[in-house]
Amino acid sequence: MRLLFFFSFSLCFFNHCVVLAQDQKNILLLDHWYEDSLVTNSSKVRYNDCFGIIHQGKEYAVAGSTEGTHIFELTDENRFASRAFVEGKYNSSMVIHRDYATYKNYLYAVCDEGNSSLQIIDYQYLPDSVSVVADLQNPFGRVHNVFIDTLNALLYACRINPIVSGTTTTLIPMRVFDISNPINPIQVWEGPNDLNEVHDIYVRDHRAILNCGPDGIRVYDFSNPSNPTWLSSLSIYNEQGYNHQGWLSPDGQTYVFADETLGLRLKKCRFDGTNLQIVQRFGTSNYNDYIPHNIMISDAFAYVAYYNEGLRIYDLRTNPPVEMASYDTYLESSIFKMNGAWGIFNQWPSGRILVSDRQNGLFLFDFDEERFQVPSKDEWQLFPNPVVSGEFVQLLSPNAQISEWSFELVDAFGKQVEFVQVTASTSAVLQLNLAKGWYTLRIQFENYLGEKESVIKSLVVY
Repeated sequence: MRLLFFFSFSLCFFNHCVVLAQDQKNILLLDHWYEDSLVTNSSKVRYNDCFGIIHQGKEYAVAGSTEGTHIFELTDENRFASRAFVEGKYNSSMVIHRDYATYKNYLYAVCDEGNSSLQIIDYQYLPDSVSVVADLQNPFGRVHNVFIDTLNALLYACRINPIVSGTTTTLIPMRVFDISNPINPIQVWEGPNDLNEVHDIYVRDHRAILNCGPDGIRVYDFSNPSNPTWLSSLSIYNEQGYNHQGWLSPDGQTYVFADETLGLRLKKCRFDGTNLQIVQRFGTSNYNDYIPHNIMISDAFAYVAYYNEGLRIYDLRTNPPVEMASYDTYLESSIFKMNGAWGIFNQWPSGRILVSDRQNGLFLFDFDEERFQVPSKDEWQLFPNPVVSGEFVQLLSPNAQISEWSFELVDAFGKQVEFVQVTASTSAVLQLNLAKGWYTLRIQFENYLGEKESVIKSLVVY
């Protein structure tokens, strides 16, 4: 049913906007929301960040715009159903940045332009209505990003210009608030005093990873929120630019971050709870011409809003991570490389993915992670299989001892169409630009006794 729905919807969508029905790989567009009546300027920027809510078993999408906050229910038919709109404290064509976080049944909304505030929105009555229960300029005002450690009821607000008696005051790197009373945040800390800014943050189990712009990354322990402890810094590293944002994997072992700088790749790090070590760099195929923006990750994949390159999904299990799926939300030609995909959210139980595009609105996608999961590890693994022509497939050896091997791909007529010699690796990735049909993969290697062995796998291209 989902495939039939996607086919009928994409035809309708293609008739209205040709550029948005192209350039996709391993991903389905489920729905798209765009409202051209929203105020904008010559840049045509109407949208900014996005976020997700789970309430009473239903999934809701949140989208920021120049005018405020839009809330949609995600229906069983994978469509956006508009449920609420909250006008921003400041709404103007000059608004380019809003950010969101949730705690209990409250949505915390901030903006980094104009006469802004922290709006606390009670959504307990969704899908019927929402209400603004607090609108705080002091000690908030203009805020760039907000993150909530829900287990410990702590709100982290980054890059703050408090507005006091109508006057915008000096930039503060970060403030931390106790939100045990969700509608009455109480400030417990401000800092770090030796930094100009904290652009963004990720917090889990009191461990806070701070993205500090030109000063790199810092890690703090907030077990005592009023007196945090510095743990480590990553202040100098290769391909360093403006350290923008990052995300920690569910298992807590992998952290991926982006430098919001033209031509710099994403960084995959090992994290031991104290220190970060960059182990791989990766990006879109012509990364020199593009800029990554916001990231969320699972244990296996990195989901990246890659500005002009749209949504890009990378397999973190390969070395380096390989782009396994993509959808270009922004196909317009522009010399400015910070248009397009801005926000990303992939934390819903359904696995649906939300992307906000600065010019083109809100996108809902389906990427089936299970197609790319490794089954058993006691034999050679080929996945996904079947595969669509043009997609990537991975081949994994059954253990770390087999790292020197080769394989050939043979078509139904016995003709060799691919031969690869693999050295010092337990995996290989190839892109199959092949005709539809049945293919045979012949793998040759030496076992632990030094004996030559071969394995035959079947591959279907459709």
